[in-house]
Amino acid sequence: MAINKYHQVGEIDNVRCSIVEQSIDSKRAEFLKSVLTLNGYEVVVAQKSDDAFDVGVTDLLFNIQMAIYGRYLKTKEGKVITPEEWKRMA
Repeated sequence: MAINKYHQVGEIDNVRCSIVEQSIDSKRAEFLKSVLTLNGYEVVVAQKSDDAFDVGVTDLLFNIQMAIYGRYLKTKEGKVITPEEWKRMA
């Protein structure tokens, strides 16, 4: 059990990883994959059903809350992704 409930570790396609988001649509999954890959993370995406995807990164210490509020994630232009932008982007 994780100390922080927002830091989930699980398996996606038999790869142990930190879960970023679960049961999201393909557009959101592609957005997350592009942002996380751009920021140097190895991303794992798996399709659960027809239009539901799970996204994770292989870095087991990755915590999405820390990454967003710590201002670690950036766009390709170098702009910091804020919590508001994270929620509305896709």
